[in-house]
Amino acid sequence: MRIKGGFMGATRRLLADRSANFAVMTALCTPVALALTAFAVDEGALYNERRAAQSIVDIAAITAANNISNAQQAVLTALSDNGINSVAVQQSGTTIAPTATKAVVQVTPGRYTGLTTVATGSRFQAGQLPYNAVQVSLKKQGTLYFAASMMSPPTIGTSAIASAQPQAAFSVGSRLASLNGGILNALLGGLLGGNISLSVMDYNSLISADIDVLSFTDALATQLHLTGVSYNDVLASKATVGQIATAMANVPGLGNTAKVALQTMASSATNTVKIPLSTLVDLGSVGNLGIGQKPPGLTVAASALSMLTAAAGLANGTNQVAVNLGATIPGLLSTTVSIAIGEPPQSTPWLAVGELGTVVRTAQTRIKINASVGLGNSNLGGGISLLAVNLPLNIEIAYAEAKLTDITCPTGPSSIQVTIAAQPGVVAAHLANSNATGFADFTKPQSFSDAEIADVSLKLLLINLSLIQINGSSYFNITNMTPTNLTFNATDIANKAIKTVSTKNLTQSLTTSLVNNLSLTVTALGLGIDLTALLGTVKPAVVTVLDGVTAPVDSLVYNLLGALGVRVGEADVRVTGATCGRSVLVQ
Repeated sequence: MRIKGGFMGATRRLLADRSANFAVMTALCTPVALALTAFAVDEGALYNERRAAQSIVDIAAITAANNISNAQQAVLTALSDNGINSVAVQQSGTTIAPTATKAVVQVTPGRYTGLTTVATGSRFQAGQLPYNAVQVSLKKQGTLYFAASMMSPPTIGTSAIASAQPQAAFSVGSRLASLNGGILNALLGGLLGGNISLSVMDYNSLISADIDVLSFTDALATQLHLTGVSYNDVLASKATVGQIATAMANVPGLGNTAKVALQTMASSATNTVKIPLSTLVDLGSVGNLGIGQKPPGLTVAASALSMLTAAAGLANGTNQVAVNLGATIPGLLSTTVSIAIGEPPQSTPWLAVGELGTVVRTAQTRIKINASVGLGNSNLGGGISLLAVNLPLNIEIAYAEAKLTDITCPTGPSSIQVTIAAQPGVVAAHLANSNATGFADFTKPQSFSDAEIADVSLKLLLINLSLIQINGSSYFNITNMTPTNLTFNATDIANKAIKTVSTKNLTQSLTTSLVNNLSLTVTALGLGIDLTALLGTVKPAVVTVLDGVTAPVDSLVYNLLGALGVRVGEADVRVTGATCGRSVLVQ
């Protein structure tokens, strides 16, 4: 049977027939569709795997930032707790490729700054001390469910940076163990430029009164008519000691005795020098808070008297303060005191809130005491009599330093520990005459020479020497060039405990040490007579007289220095608040 139209017609009819086309197309497209679906499933799985890995790395970075001193172990523990048990640690400068069974992690401690003026990519500085952040980078092979036979598993790379900023509030030179109201009134009167008349009870109230430094800054902002500003804006201003005392008196919760004492000092202060408040207090990152805001878990406090005398010293600058104590010191017929206070080193305030590496220092201090000593029985026998004994005492103390070196919270806030490396200032004491013109110039060392220690008369048969000078000098120093670590736990911080570092244990008083080292010579004015033999009789008598006043003179020295926030051969440190900070992701 012949097909109608022949072969060509049959072909046209076949091409025109649309029945079963879908089945054909499905058969042709199904393999492609299945392949694309497999790739899509693998890609979705890789996306979820990458997100899961990022979450784990975020957790690891936060954990490490909370344990910077043991960051690597903290990261490995966090990874293990989240199912990544097989991990190779990649050190800096090396490269390790992940395998199907082992991920690769790199832990890099460093320092992070949140300043908006720093480019985002430059805010984390790897390896920069002191550490306050950790970067965690993880590489692992992704999982392919369908495409494994056609391609190698891709490498999933994730990274996170977390930062925790532990902070502590601490000060150096904050103890006044004993009080002499007359000495303090004279000293503070000289520093403040007014006539101060407070009782020992008033001073005790100021020592025991802790001023909340943030509330003090609030009160100072009100007094300086500053509104809508941060604490740092206030501390960037200047104020007189009178304004500072008034602001302290306005701090809420202050006892009435301390409040009245501060108001009395404020009204008596005539020193109009305005000091940069940043040289007194540095609040660190807390200073960025607006006035009235308080950082959680961090107390910033200071003794009212310590803060006031520190401010008075800064207002005094390098000028000399002279105080005439008359005969108020037991055993001394007259006493004059000169004090010079140097400016503290730049960027090192007296009290600071800061992270690891923050430093506070006291100011360099010089004291010169000229005293006339009561003689008692002046007859030494053999026609020898003591006419006068003098005590020219010079003491210089270089600045003491305290540096915040570590803050840890092993098991939470209650386990907090703050480590301060403290170094007392070098002490040099001279029983001698000093060069008066260079007394207040701290850029140059003082020069010393033999002083007139005693005047003696000698009566023999045919000789009557009414004025024989006994000259001499003595030197004594206390040094310590190595810092000592002081550790403050949560109880110490809550109690605002004061801890002390000493250069060495003094086996005797400062003045006694000088007296025992005293070297004397004798001079007969206008005569060429050798009276060296007199020293065998005179020196023991002079030493005995001076030994009788070592205790009150030591008390005078310690009261003067204590009021200025420095001590002989010691550094006093107090931590009033600390927090390990809350670790947060920053990149």
